[in-house]
Amino acid sequence: MDDPFKQHGAFSWCDLMVADVAAAKAFYSKLFGWETEEMNTAGMAYTVVKAGGKGIGGISALPKDAPKGRPPMWGVYVTVDDVDATAQTAVKLGGKLLVPPQDIPKVGRFCVIQDPQGAVISAITYVPM
Repeated sequence: MDDPFKQHGAFSWCDLMVADVAAAKAFYSKLFGWETEEMNTAGMAYTVVKAGGKGIGGISALPKDAPKGRPPMWGVYVTVDDVDATAQTAVKLGGKLLVPPQDIPKVGRFCVIQDPQGAVISAITYVPM
């Protein structure tokens, strides 16, 4: 299967959360030649990043409720068949849920997992497109 949005275990999306979205868009667009498209998802401004006309990730502002001093960071999403089952398995394997499974309207259901060594990754089950 060549569709990372449907293939269990495939890296499918990357998100960047920063304090200055405009500066990040300018930097990465010039650095990698990315195109950007503005969206408003669930009341949140979001910039979709595209390479070759295909959405590959996004840029958004750090959440207002982010812990003080939280640095800007990239996050990656791995497609899974069942995000709730994946979250349960992560905990059984010694991981921790930083964000429990929840829905992103019109996108899918995701969670944020911290592995036993402290690395963070997100799992997502997309709604059919």
